[in-house]
Amino acid sequence: MRLVAIVAGLIGLSVAAPTNQPHGDALDTRAPWPNGPLVTSGRWIRDASGTNLTYAGVNWPGAADVMIPEGLQYQSIATIVSKIKSLGMNAIRLTFAIQMVDEIYSNGGKDITLQKAFTQALGSTNGPKLLDQVLAKNPQFTASTTRLQVFDAVAAECAKQHIFVHLDNHISKGMWCCSTGDGNSWWGDTYFSAANWTRGLAYMANHGKQWTSLMSIGLRNEPREPTSGAAKSTYNWQTWYTYMKQGAEAVHSSNPDLLIFLSGLSFDTFLTPVVRGTALTPGTGKFSFNDFPGYADKLVLELHNYETSANNCNNLQNNLYNNGFEALTSSTVNQFPVMLTEFGFQMDASTWKGTYASCLASYLPAQKAGWFIWVLAGSYYIRSGTQDYDEGWGLLTHDWSTWRSPSYVNGALISMVKDTLS
Repeated sequence: MRLVAIVAGLIGLSVAAPTNQPHGDALDTRAPWPNGPLVTSGRWIRDASGTNLTYAGVNWPGAADVMIPEGLQYQSIATIVSKIKSLGMNAIRLTFAIQMVDEIYSNGGKDITLQKAFTQALGSTNGPKLLDQVLAKNPQFTASTTRLQVFDAVAAECAKQHIFVHLDNHISKGMWCCSTGDGNSWWGDTYFSAANWTRGLAYMANHGKQWTSLMSIGLRNEPREPTSGAAKSTYNWQTWYTYMKQGAEAVHSSNPDLLIFLSGLSFDTFLTPVVRGTALTPGTGKFSFNDFPGYADKLVLELHNYETSANNCNNLQNNLYNNGFEALTSSTVNQFPVMLTEFGFQMDASTWKGTYASCLASYLPAQKAGWFIWVLAGSYYIRSGTQDYDEGWGLLTHDWSTWRSPSYVNGALISMVKDTLS
């Protein structure tokens, strides 16, 4: 560049120095955000311009008893999204319950109001009180606002602040998740109707067409073996594949733009047979991209990991590789993008310095693998029967006003986001 500048100076030309950032709007030729729809290519996710991208974000629960995104009694939607944006994050994993869609269908196609949602979740005394707090912080809503309209508002604010939305079917019955005995574990479990599930996925995929920020959807959070009942006998990879194909087709036929995330067995901790192309037992069939005709380039694998007691980073990394992150490599049978859509730990002054958190903080950016930390919520409207439940793993404090562990946020999280997205 120096030689060019010298020569240019001798002949009277003006030469601009090269830059990685455009100077001003006039020279910014990047496509407008969100530049979708997104597709996959091998291990990468790419935008409409063919540029690789991934997610670095946080879980925002919305699938529990009230069945709206948490925290709105303490802060406005705009304030919460701004806090996410301040970390440099580019995505949220927004959870929903199939029950919300079931109630829309049973109510003649009309969603229920916030007044009814809070009352049925928290009772006739505390429900209206909490609703009043929500309306005070979010005056754009009224008691007759519906639950889906709250989801709409979250998606709209995310679009305004350029935050991607990844929808996640977290559970069927709106409640705290997850256990093997909660009736939501596996297809055919007490509350887990396969027909209602595919109907719910299709409904939310179609409804999400109006959300500029919606890029992807997870078919089911943490499939797991039920403790009892008829569904227990069908807990295997062969059944998993049957339903994953049904769910994927329900989403794609309703909204072909969306990426579709597949979650594994044992609380979504491994997807090894899918990645390595081995038999989906007890049958002999294997995963094939051909089973997703016309949208094989829409599939992403998601895993969860809560090995919080890990004391050896190499061992943890090997577990992640063997459980599914192998799909990021060229040597595997079936190559996919892989994301860690849940991991988390106690938000205090020191836990983040331990092996588990520090290992993931280095491993995920090094792999350029997307992730969502569990959890944004500093508290819940209600969790397992306890109202205003405090969440010690939450990034935010109880009233969602500030960071619960500023030392983690400033000492590790912000750099983890930056390194993942760079």
